[in-house]
Amino acid sequence: MRSKKEILQDLKNAVVELDEEKAIQVAREAIAAHIDAYEAIMEGLVAGMDVVGDKYEKGEYFIPEVLLASDAMNAALSILKPYLPKEHTNPYKVVIGVVQGDTHDIGKNIVKIMLEAGGFQVIDLGRDVPLECFIEKAEETGAHIIAMSTLMSTTMDGMKEVIDMLKKQGKRHKYKVMVGGGAISQAFANAIGADGYAPDANAAVRKAKELMEGYSYDL
Repeated sequence: MRSKKEILQDLKNAVVELDEEKAIQVAREAIAAHIDAYEAIMEGLVAGMDVVGDKYEKGEYFIPEVLLASDAMNAALSILKPYLPKEHTNPYKVVIGVVQGDTHDIGKNIVKIMLEAGGFQVIDLGRDVPLECFIEKAEETGAHIIAMSTLMSTTMDGMKEVIDMLKKQGKRHKYKVMVGGGAISQAFANAIGADGYAPDANAAVRKAKELMEGYSYDL
């Protein structure tokens, strides 16, 4: 039997190499080797997506490669998720998406993975999401958190529009609103009245758990 280090490295490589079949095979091997599913996700799949994100930023990978990497990651994730330890599950739902006008979604995809690994149920709206869809989907699914992302300064005001829509509809109290992305800062989050800001995926999970501490479930 191969070592844990080798298996985790192969999980990472499968994502970077855009190899869905290999990702599935190694994920099954990780379970058979009794490797902690959370560790396999974080040290394997998420680590791989970090490399993919770097390659995209450097112009070495383009959208098709990123989509193939996501497919490989999601295929492995579907195998690992049922084995997540109980402490990495909770009853909370997050609606997440990139705001209208922006199609950059690598960061959002990594946050989604991290939230799922952290036990959240994630409803992914994708990219270039019409602003009203955040609220509509949150209402439809009974979500607890609305999370919005953008890399572009030209679209960041859409986040404020969603918060303003929630206020106008008398629904602001129902949801915690999180914002993030390259164009966003804590100062901007404060200015628009968001409940939370996260500069990266790890921080996003910590913030989401912090925002849910007021609920009865003990995170």
